[in-house]
Amino acid sequence: MHVTGRCHCGYVTYEAELDPKRISICHCTDCQTLSGSPFRVTAVVPESDLKLTGHEPKLYRKVAESGRVRQQYFCPECGSPLFVNGEGEAARIWGIRWGSIDQRAELKPQRQIWCRSAVSWLPEMSELPTVQTD
Repeated sequence: MHVTGRCHCGYVTYEAELDPKRISICHCTDCQTLSGSPFRVTAVVPESDLKLTGHEPKLYRKVAESGRVRQQYFCPECGSPLFVNGEGEAARIWGIRWGSIDQRAELKPQRQIWCRSAVSWLPEMSELPTVQTD
């Protein structure tokens, strides 16, 4: 599926070819902290299927306790999280942050990872009162 995307302010833009079956929800504590949310949704693509069409994102390099490196890319202007990849062989696989994809409504997550870190109240969300706008 061909998608386009951008940061909140439009400074960083991109296009990609992605497989809608490769959309995941991650509940790890790093994703919670980096997103300010209980989880983060990511579309996984080979590096060759992602093309930057605007300005370059800024890079933040995080080393986990395991020694694994995760490179977090975000807009240097508005701070929107955009991509993630690793180093070495892991640099060939990129994660596109679901919220930056223009066609995100068409992309339903297919699996969840790091569920041991999931917040306990998540299954109860459907019971909360809803308001269509604010």
